[in-house]
Amino acid sequence: MTELFSTERLTVRKFTPDDHSDLADILTDKEVTYFEPYETFTREACVQEAINFSESDEFFAVVHNGKVIGKIYFSPRECGSYEIGYTFNLSYQGHGFASESLRGMIAYAFNTLGVRRIFATIDTRNEKSWRLAERLGMRREAEHKELYPRKEDESVYNDFYVYAILKKEFA
Repeated sequence: MTELFSTERLTVRKFTPDDHSDLADILTDKEVTYFEPYETFTREACVQEAINFSESDEFFAVVHNGKVIGKIYFSPRECGSYEIGYTFNLSYQGHGFASESLRGMIAYAFNTLGVRRIFATIDTRNEKSWRLAERLGMRREAEHKELYPRKEDESVYNDFYVYAILKKEFA
C-alpha cells in the first residue's frame, strides 16, 4: 500500500484490489453516484474497478479506521494544472472527512508535487459539492451551460461550475 499522506483522522493512499467491498459501498449507492459521469456500479463490477484503481495513478482511497470511505480523483492536465474529483460513502458524509482529505490532497499537490493550479468541474445542481469546493478556498471561475448530457435522459444537458485554486492562493 502506497500512502500519500495522513491527516488527523484519515489516510490517503493508492487503492488495492482488496478495497473492492468498501469501494462497492460507495459506487453501488445511487444517491452517491447521482452526479457522477458514470452509471451506478454493481458489487461485482466493483471487484474489477478496485483493480483498475489500484493500477491507476489518478485514483486514491480515503481511509478512516481501516475502511475506505471515499475516493479522490486527481488527474494532470495542461500547464501544471490538475483536475480533482471526489466521491464519499453516504454514511460518512457530513462529518468533515471530505474536507479534511481534500485539504490534505491540495496541500500535498502544491507542496510535494509542485502543482500550480487545481480545478474541479461540478454539476450546478450538486450544491453539497460546490459548497465544499468553496470551503476549501476554491473560487468559481466559470459556469458552462448545457455541457454534458444527463445519464437518465441524454436529451437534457446539465450545467457545470468550474472551481479552481492556485498554489499562491492556498493557505
